[in-house]
Amino acid sequence: MHKVRIWDLPTRLFHWALALCVLALVVTGQIGGQAMVWHFRFGQAVLSLLVFRLLWGLVGGRWSRWTRLTLGPRAVGAYLRQSYDPRWHAGHNPLGSWAVVVMLLCLLVQATTGLFSDDEIAFAGPLVSLVSGAAVSAATAWHKGWGKILLIVLVLSHLLALLVHRWRRHPPLVPAMVHGDKVLPETVPASDDRLQDRLLALGLLMVSAGTVQWALAWGKP
Repeated sequence: MHKVRIWDLPTRLFHWALALCVLALVVTGQIGGQAMVWHFRFGQAVLSLLVFRLLWGLVGGRWSRWTRLTLGPRAVGAYLRQSYDPRWHAGHNPLGSWAVVVMLLCLLVQATTGLFSDDEIAFAGPLVSLVSGAAVSAATAWHKGWGKILLIVLVLSHLLALLVHRWRRHPPLVPAMVHGDKVLPETVPASDDRLQDRLLALGLLMVSAGTVQWALAWGKP
């Protein structure tokens, strides 16, 4: 057996920060009222994290890169037939790869529509002035309706998949997202997780947050 660094620290911090922000968004959205101020702040944080993840998928650790996602239909079919590929034990398996893409796209749409939403009571998104009333209504309907339901379903499906994976006596997935390492039946190349890689990630996060702030400034009169 071989112990290999699969998830670099920036990827792990992104994962847990995103999970906490999504939980906070659901709670503050349900509370409403003054909690919507924090709802917007957490939404802005999610957008910053998503921009960072997009960039980190290009230059981050080996197993965090977009090129390591296995999305082809043949790979999905092989995985469902329980065929073996050492890459699936290291990074994301084909179903996990699709789960990552769908979850991130859903979060991107949900966070973006929130910027153009208006509850017509006490809160309006920062970019509502840039689009028509019909667009605001459509964004609000999606953000408060099917978008929220879809996001909750995806989160619950993710948790259920972790339980099923463990129930089938596969190695647990959560610990590797805490300490970064997996014990694998054969060696695979490890992800870079050096100090310079972490400093690069910090710089990309700052750029991502600045980009989101700059985009939100468009809606200010």
